[in-house]
Amino acid sequence: MSDKARLVVMISGNGSNLQAIIDAVEAGALPAQIVCVVSNKAKAYGLVRAEKHQIPTAVLSRKKGVSRAVYDAELGHFVANFQPDWVVLAGWMLVLSLEFLRFFPNRVINLHPALPGQFPGTHAIERAFAAYQRGELSQTGIMVHLVPDEGIDDGPVLATRTVPILPHDTLDSLEERTHATEHQLLVDVLRRLIQGVIDVPL
Repeated sequence: MSDKARLVVMISGNGSNLQAIIDAVEAGALPAQIVCVVSNKAKAYGLVRAEKHQIPTAVLSRKKGVSRAVYDAELGHFVANFQPDWVVLAGWMLVLSLEFLRFFPNRVINLHPALPGQFPGTHAIERAFAAYQRGELSQTGIMVHLVPDEGIDDGPVLATRTVPILPHDTLDSLEERTHATEHQLLVDVLRRLIQGVIDVPL
């Protein structure tokens, strides 16, 4: 693998984690190049973030009547053209099938704002905060994991970080602190993967 890893970042929305990767690359803290940002939504603000930094973008939406398998295969072929070392799901809101994942075995990374086994799927921070209010937990967290199959937020864990829930927290303040932790952990994991500090199966 070259000194500068090739990243394709896939997004569906605001792209704040994408921005964290861009900032780390430009600061020289992450030995990588973002070769394309792919979104399934044309209005995703993350596309604007990428364009501001002259990063190639693409919108590939699943059209009505197109099966998930066909869409994922086309998406996989498209992303594979960029020869990425890593495919980073940074707020990509579609479950990817094996028709996509087979192109990139053990090279697709997902970020989820919960600890392993907790709150898979959407609205994880909101669900963690509600559980805290019910007295069921005192902290939540973040995990970065591989995506080997169609499981929801349950692939092999690369790293975790806890986020305490404080007595004065609101949902907004918890979300803000969780997102800040996401940005740090995602960049840290990518750097360690690129440097070979974290081993994954080839």
